[in-house]
Amino acid sequence: MNILLLGIGNVLWADEGFGVRVIERLQKSYRFPDGVNVMDGGTQGVYLVEHVQAADALVVFDAIDYGLSPGTLKRIENRDVPNFLGAKKMSLHQTGFQEVLAMAQMLGSYPRHLLLIGVQPEELDDYGGSLRPTVKAQIQPAIDMALAYLQAFGISAETTDTDGDLADPVLNIQRYELERPSAEQACRIGDERVLQAEGLAVRPPQPAGQPTLQVDVDYRGKY
Repeated sequence: MNILLLGIGNVLWADEGFGVRVIERLQKSYRFPDGVNVMDGGTQGVYLVEHVQAADALVVFDAIDYGLSPGTLKRIENRDVPNFLGAKKMSLHQTGFQEVLAMAQMLGSYPRHLLLIGVQPEELDDYGGSLRPTVKAQIQPAIDMALAYLQAFGISAETTDTDGDLADPVLNIQRYELERPSAEQACRIGDERVLQAEGLAVRPPQPAGQPTLQVDVDYRGKY
C-alpha cells in the first residue's frame, strides 16, 4: 500500500497551522517503513492532486471548525470527509483541498481509505502567531490517533529523534515562536494606519495607459 500522511494549513495564522505542525512532529520523531510518505501540504491546493491520487490510504491533519470547544479532536472517515471540509470553511486552503479530492475522484484515482483528523481552533486572526496551548496540546494525541489507524494496515512506526525541519528551517516551531517580534513592532491583524504613514509617496499622474498611483514600499518601514 501507498500511504500518505498529509498536513494542510497555514502556519502564519495561529491555529490554522495545526496540520503542518503535526507533520513537523512526525518528521522529527518517527520513522515509517517504505510506502508511507509524510508530507507538509501547506496551502498548495490542487498541486497536491497527484499525491492524493497515488495514495491507497490518506490521513489528513487540519484545523477544522466543528463548532466544538477549542482543542477538541475529531476524526472523520471516508465519504464524510469532503462534507466536513466544506461545511464551514475557515480559509481558502480548505476550499482548495475539497477541490483536490473532487479532482482525484473525477480522474478515477481516489484513496480507498480516507481519514481526517481535525482539531477545533481557538484563534485564527493572529498573523505571525503560533498554535494556542489548547491546540498545541493535541499534536501528540492526533499522531497517536493516526498511528492506531495505521495499525489496521499492519503499519507501525519507530520513534526517533532527529534535527529534521520543515521546508524552511525558519518555520521550526521553536524558532518561529522565539523570534516573533513584539506586538509593538509588528501588528497582529493588519494596520489601517499604514496608508496614513508619514512620507507616503504619491507620484504625479502618469502618461495614458500607465497607473496613476504608484507607491514605493520599503519593508524596513520606509516609503
